[in-house]
Amino acid sequence: MPVRTSSATWNGTLKEGNGEMKLGSGKLDVPFSWATRFGDTPGTNPEELIGAASAGCFSMFFSALLTKESLPPKRVSTTAKVHLEDGPTITKIELSMEAEVPGIDDAKFQELAATAKARCPVSKALGAVDIQLVAKLV
Repeated sequence: MPVRTSSATWNGTLKEGNGEMKLGSGKLDVPFSWATRFGDTPGTNPEELIGAASAGCFSMFFSALLTKESLPPKRVSTTAKVHLEDGPTITKIELSMEAEVPGIDDAKFQELAATAKARCPVSKALGAVDIQLVAKLV
């Protein structure tokens, strides 16, 4: 399995400084600051990237489970809301997923969605975080 690399640089103090986060693939190179992380200033932050990773990993893992059950999905769409609380600490990730899966009943759909939430690599890496899931079959 490949090893993935990302990097970040921070310049200056916490509140007045700024930084840059880069993906090793070169597909993302974004600035961030105290204001983009803790305030309302437009821009990205580490929590937003964790949310994207969580949503992407869950969607892929769910698709793999469905395919293994001979129930290939047409579409799996997941949104992640990452809660950053005092500390600062990431306390919760709310996953909201809708999927088109021909031939599946809701009970099996919910069972596989719960398994994907528990077993996708990003969820396992974030084991201390409360990950909640609302899964909707469309």
